[in-house]
Amino acid sequence: MHTLHIKVGLGSCGIAAGAQKVYDALSAKLENNPHSFILDKTNCIGACYAEPLVQVNDDIYGEVTPEKMDKILESYLQNGEILKEFVVYSPHFNAKENRFFEMQTKWALRNCGIINPEKIEEYEARKGYKAMQKVADWSGEQIIEEIIKSGLRGRGGGGFLTGFKWRFAAAQKSTPKYLVCNADEGDPGAFMDRSILEGDPHGVIEGMLIAGKAIGASQGIIYCRAEYPLAIKRLNIALAQAREKHYLGNNACGVNGFHFDIYVKEGAGAFVCGEETALLASVEGKRGMPSKRPPYPAEKGLWGQPTNINNVETYVNVPAIINEGADQYAALGTKNAKGTKVFAVTGKVVKSGLVEVPMGTPISKVIFDICGGVPNNKKIKAVQLGGPSGGCIPETMLNTIIDYDEILKTGAIMGSGGMVVMDETTCMVDVAKFFLAFTQNESCGKCTFCRLGTLRMLEILERITQGEGKMEDIDTLEQLSHQIKANSLCGLGQSASNPVLSTIQYFRDEYEAHILEKRCPALQCTALIRYEIIPEKCIGCRLCKKACPVDAIDGELKQLHHIRQENCIHCGACFDKCRSGAVGRN
Repeated sequence: MHTLHIKVGLGSCGIAAGAQKVYDALSAKLENNPHSFILDKTNCIGACYAEPLVQVNDDIYGEVTPEKMDKILESYLQNGEILKEFVVYSPHFNAKENRFFEMQTKWALRNCGIINPEKIEEYEARKGYKAMQKVADWSGEQIIEEIIKSGLRGRGGGGFLTGFKWRFAAAQKSTPKYLVCNADEGDPGAFMDRSILEGDPHGVIEGMLIAGKAIGASQGIIYCRAEYPLAIKRLNIALAQAREKHYLGNNACGVNGFHFDIYVKEGAGAFVCGEETALLASVEGKRGMPSKRPPYPAEKGLWGQPTNINNVETYVNVPAIINEGADQYAALGTKNAKGTKVFAVTGKVVKSGLVEVPMGTPISKVIFDICGGVPNNKKIKAVQLGGPSGGCIPETMLNTIIDYDEILKTGAIMGSGGMVVMDETTCMVDVAKFFLAFTQNESCGKCTFCRLGTLRMLEILERITQGEGKMEDIDTLEQLSHQIKANSLCGLGQSASNPVLSTIQYFRDEYEAHILEKRCPALQCTALIRYEIIPEKCIGCRLCKKACPVDAIDGELKQLHHIRQENCIHCGACFDKCRSGAVGRN
């Protein structure tokens, strides 16, 4: 029997789920019996719902604990058998999660969960740095033409054609030129860039090398939020390895006259620094605030010099496009959206994690066919796309395809790839309030409409969810939304009202129920929930009375209880504690 090769998924999600304990337990076993198996580490392979994940040869096991790993090892070492009941993916048989993996098309995530991100040799073994060697003799314009031919558009949200963006920077005569990777991923529920940086840092570095050669840049900066310590650690390891092998530095990759290096700049977690001009200000040591455009960064960016900015997912696609050919990449997708897109699928969904699919794939296929739909037999209500800058797409529009223009027609945006699934228990007014509270808190304050307009909108939404709203509030929300959109300087302010506008457009009945009926249909807005004892179900057990923090429930043992509404604070403790279903809510 061949020696077992065991890889433990040590991405942030895996470590949080207990993967480090599994790895440490395996390390201890290996010390006692050094030749029993080969132990290695890798990153998240996307199936975050099944973490911790451990790959043994070709088979991937899910929800692994040290105790479960003992059984898996014993079965292999003593019997030479696979414990199929624990396997989530296998190329040898129909494991329970094969569909999750097989229905995806991986370009950006091609190495994530496959290689050890801290070993440059494993990246090299999968065509690593071959793309840079391929373009060593190409002119900058040849590289740009290939990227234009591929149809690659910026994956950070704007969707601008990457090749044309590079061409604008390449055309500038002033030097030095800079290349920036925007890794300031701040959308709630989004973790695409983090996973790529943790799992394939060399892919991003090589993509930046190719872009640097294309535009004539000499310095690269990866702007990564400090909340991603593992990504930063692995980036710095990868950068040191790349310098040691002369992929970075003077005559980078052996190209005479091409001097290019990269360093990591840690951001302090300000959401507004995801906007490119605010990001550049932060890199320069200034307060992260957006500036008026034009001039655009390609003309006058970092320290007043020509600068190209793309996000992590954009850069990591570049080496694969060069290696496999622009035509193969462009064969995927739609007329105006080529290639694949990575989504972080979270919320009320059975299988949360990272999913990469070709452009043109219906949203419903991602949610139901790949991610297993909504748990507990609940009905899906909406999908939030594009984070705080996006909008909510109702269940009736889930056949919308993944395409920049088609999603924009719904009132949402593609964004960087956050996809939050919401079921029938979700209050859409509360969702709008959540996202608006986020953007209001993250506003840099430079624009009056963004600074104060979002605050006024948030105050209105809070009143509505407290049962104090008026019908004219809906009109005021729409009016303020359009004013903020028209008068804000950067993308944060211009899109801050999208969650409000989309929820009003598709779920106006929920706003009206809150205002006219003083009722939250989803039973989520605490102030609008009324708790009552159902006489025919009450057995007088007193559990509700004991749980009530304000003593608002009357009743003796084995007697019918009663809630004094004037004293009830709507906390729901009685509802949670009742075992006989005698506490109703509406």
